[in-house]
Amino acid sequence: MVLNWIWVAFFIVAFLIALVKLVFLGDFEVFPAMMDSTFSSSKTAFEISLGLTGVLSLWLGIMKIGEKGGVVNVLARLLSPIFTKLFPEIPKGHPVTGSIFMNIAANMLGLDNAATPLGLKAMEQMQELNTKKDTASNPMIMFLVLNTSGLTLIPISILVYRAQMGAAQPTDIFIPILLATFFSTLAGIIITSLFQKINLLNRTILLTLGGAALVVAGIIWGFGQLDSILMNKVSTSAANILLMTIIIAFILAGIRKKVNVYDAFIEGAKEGFQTAVRIIPYLVAILVGIGVFRASGAMDMLIDGIKWGVEACGGNTDFVGALPTALMKPLSGSGARGMMVDAMTTYGADSFVGRLSCIFQGSTDTTFYILAVYFGSVGIVKTRHAVTCGLLADFAGIIAAIAIAYLFFG
Repeated sequence: MVLNWIWVAFFIVAFLIALVKLVFLGDFEVFPAMMDSTFSSSKTAFEISLGLTGVLSLWLGIMKIGEKGGVVNVLARLLSPIFTKLFPEIPKGHPVTGSIFMNIAANMLGLDNAATPLGLKAMEQMQELNTKKDTASNPMIMFLVLNTSGLTLIPISILVYRAQMGAAQPTDIFIPILLATFFSTLAGIIITSLFQKINLLNRTILLTLGGAALVVAGIIWGFGQLDSILMNKVSTSAANILLMTIIIAFILAGIRKKVNVYDAFIEGAKEGFQTAVRIIPYLVAILVGIGVFRASGAMDMLIDGIKWGVEACGGNTDFVGALPTALMKPLSGSGARGMMVDAMTTYGADSFVGRLSCIFQGSTDTTFYILAVYFGSVGIVKTRHAVTCGLLADFAGIIAAIAIAYLFFG
């Protein structure tokens, strides 16, 4: 229901703004631009779905081998202590916990192509446990908030963009991104737990979060000892070595269990193709709404309004130039990436705005895209508090990113 009203708001607000521009400013280009965006966004949505077909088929095929080989069940048992606290409605040891872990691990390593099919697999398994098939369950919402909060340990793509844009030290935003995304994820867990009345003040969760904080600190320290070139090589190699190790481990586990791994892969790959087809309408809907909103100039007006408000309160407005990236990120990953590159082009890769836009890009994920794709893949139409929790986690990430940017670069 929330997505429904947000989607409607995109069109209504965009139309009213365009009408005002036409009548009072004589802007005859705004309506053609909006219509062009509907066609281009529809094409983009289809191309994304088409591009996902191969990746989904690959990873759901690999997951099917792992499932039949018992790997997913092993992961489920290992993660049961913490997952039974965060996902109390999922039966202890259920295979979905393994899928959730694989998705989160892929996201943390910046492996988006692997994370999406693994996440869709987890959603299908949670839908099997869901008693109301059209309504998001509590585990689904917690899972999606963990995705939308965007915990990323190795933001390699952002480092590459900074290097291409001529940054003197492309990796200088690595630690700020790590800190901002950690706070975003932590806020997402806390906010969702409050909605779902999950008690976080227990030994298991406190030890897990404390351990995660130590791991983050260790990664920060370790990468801080490397120069920029070596850091990029190590992070890229580590992510890809881990990914290939997972594939080989799943295949070997299948062979050990005397599974016909080829047939198992084909079985899972067929599910991947069907999933890719199912999400096309949902992607078209959300990307067209976002495209119209952008083309009308509504985003520019929003930024100008925020700048005016900050100036009126006597605040520092240095961060405002980077806000388009922050506000676009929940709506569109590619749109936010374009905003980030534009900020570095306009202000300079090593400017405060340029660096902050990169921290925004790495601190959260594309909330509406993730909700549309993941919920759409299993036919969920009633999202309950998913959008609220996801956006609050995004907001926490934005505030953390601004504070951290001023601390490091202000």
